[in-house]
Amino acid sequence: MSLKAVVSGCGAYLPERVLTNQDLARQVDTSDEWIRERTGIRQRHIAADEEKTSDLAVEAAKAALTASGYGPDDIDLIIVATTTPDLTFPATAAIVQAKLGVENGAAFDIQAVCTGFVYALSVAEKFLTYGQHKRALIIGAETFSRILDWEDRATCVLFGDGAGAFVLEAQDEKVADGRGVVASYLRCDGRLADLLYVDGGVSTTGEAGRVRMQGNRVFREAVTRISEAMESVSEIAGIDVSSIDWFVPHQANERIIQGVVKKLALRPNQVISTIAEQGNTSAASIPLAYAVGVADGRIKPGDLVMLEAMGGGLTWGAALLYA
Repeated sequence: MSLKAVVSGCGAYLPERVLTNQDLARQVDTSDEWIRERTGIRQRHIAADEEKTSDLAVEAAKAALTASGYGPDDIDLIIVATTTPDLTFPATAAIVQAKLGVENGAAFDIQAVCTGFVYALSVAEKFLTYGQHKRALIIGAETFSRILDWEDRATCVLFGDGAGAFVLEAQDEKVADGRGVVASYLRCDGRLADLLYVDGGVSTTGEAGRVRMQGNRVFREAVTRISEAMESVSEIAGIDVSSIDWFVPHQANERIIQGVVKKLALRPNQVISTIAEQGNTSAASIPLAYAVGVADGRIKPGDLVMLEAMGGGLTWGAALLYA
């Protein structure tokens, strides 16, 4: 029996607090115009003091489970993509598993920064199509505000908090009827780690640290590497990039997204963009944007969707799926 990994439900969660560009302008040397012109961001959501990454992940997971029609007893794999875990250990996925009441299977985290959700989707797809697990919760969740330097306008204006989730299930290829993950493509070049990193860690400073970024160099790398990933995953799948219905990018920067659209001759109206309202939510941004596309009716069953991301590491990757 040939199996496909099919998205049977998606969900999203954003913290209640909204931080606008005007709010930021009162605490750092910036302005709404400066931020919008360089990033396309208007506002972002910030987790409450008592909200942990696992809390955001649980809410997104509950929404995805409701959309899929499944419950905790139906899940036997949880993968959380996050750069901002609750604790050094156990994995945030283990905490989410307990909070949801899932008693089956495995749970672990993936750390590939903004590319984390693409990595998690690729890993889960392998587990499911090899028959090792039946249904997975794939979650991207971040409280990125906890690792920002709020005096560094180059980084603090970019990021926000949130979580998004997929229920991914193994289905017989005949039952899937063309739906499911088609291909994925993952890459990393550790030689470029100093372009985007956090200046702390368990074995170095003993503290969480703060985000540091060489913005201009990251921008130059992004369009090239994202485009390469999208072309490569299309080649693996035997599908031309021009055939996709929807492009759901990592919401890093509106100018990067536009650069990729131009380079690959896509149409602007194919893009699911949430960056203006949510900012860069790192590993959460792809499932958050996908959930918006499903909720407003743009992404329909059977549509061909391209996902892509680039993040610290540098990591980058892309995935193709039929919704």
